[in-house]
Amino acid sequence: MSKKEELKLTEGSRYKVISIGGRDLALETEGIFKGFASIGIDEGGLQIELGECHGEMQGKIRIVPLHAILAIDILDAKTDDKKEDSKDTNHYYG
Repeated sequence: MSKKEELKLTEGSRYKVISIGGRDLALETEGIFKGFASIGIDEGGLQIELGECHGEMQGKIRIVPLHAILAIDILDAKTDDKKEDSKDTNHYYG
């Protein structure tokens, strides 16, 4: 990876997210990244469509809060076909 190449989560890619699950437990979420979700005013999360390893929950959407993420494994990365417009900003400054 070159210095200028930026790594980012892309919709349609398959990831394994390890997050805080509870007391002394880590929660593993494996599936297809569907985008970001807003949780309340100041919090965000990852929307993951659960894969077959989740049994009956397969196909359901799990939102993993950003503050709870411990690690993300990239299992199958898709290319980002969206062209970025440098005039738009993804953050609110106020």
